[in-house]
Amino acid sequence: MNLLLLTDGHLDVLPALDLLPHAVQIASRDAWAEAAKGPHVAAVLVDASEQLNHARATCRLIRTNVPDAPLIALVREAGLVSVAIDWCVDDFVLTTAGPTEVETRLGMAVKRRGAQTRNGPELIHIGDLTIDPHSYTTRLGGESLALTYKEFELLRFLAQEPGRVFSRDQLLREVWGYDYFGGSRTVDVHVRRLRAKLGPRYEAMIGTVRQVGYKFVLPTAGGSQRAGDAHADARAVYDDGMRSPMDRTPITFGKPLVRATSERLR
Repeated sequence: MNLLLLTDGHLDVLPALDLLPHAVQIASRDAWAEAAKGPHVAAVLVDASEQLNHARATCRLIRTNVPDAPLIALVREAGLVSVAIDWCVDDFVLTTAGPTEVETRLGMAVKRRGAQTRNGPELIHIGDLTIDPHSYTTRLGGESLALTYKEFELLRFLAQEPGRVFSRDQLLREVWGYDYFGGSRTVDVHVRRLRAKLGPRYEAMIGTVRQVGYKFVLPTAGGSQRAGDAHADARAVYDDGMRSPMDRTPITFGKPLVRATSERLR
């Protein structure tokens, strides 16, 4: 098996490789573009023993540009907490792993990625929305959406489990990663931008659950009318939360309101 190891000088990052009968090509992480596209590369190993942010960025770029390549991150035990779904890897291997474990994980990653390639990309189809995780493209109502990486990941994560409510902390952890130090305000900003790109007809796909978080709302018959109604309901909930308890008293118009005011003045 021909393996590609992307590392910046740590040639012994995974000592077990020396005990396995595989040909290992070594390149720097910044040279991934040409190396990972080689026709005989069976799997790509990314050195994530140091500079976790750089390693994660490299893994993302490889997955976006070489979607069929089995991708494995090599991490130290202390760095495990930083490996999250947004790394886009097939598996990870501890740098201290023995040859048997390394061989097993390599074989599983290659078989799993090969099966996915044969079966085609796992598209997400929900109403007029189509999400292609392999090409990182999104189409809505027949039109392509220009989403940023995080907007795409946020939409895909929510759409994978329609109706399930995720807190802002959950979204930060799963979409942004464990080592992201930004506040929950980041989630709100991305949701607002995502809704703007979905447009008035579809913005209600991203539902708000007050004081909890967000969920993906399945489209219903009625199209834009239903979406508009849902948006109006969400606005009403927000307005209700901004008013004081006294302001929430039902308001009547015309003479009944005048009489009620007069009674209070007495």
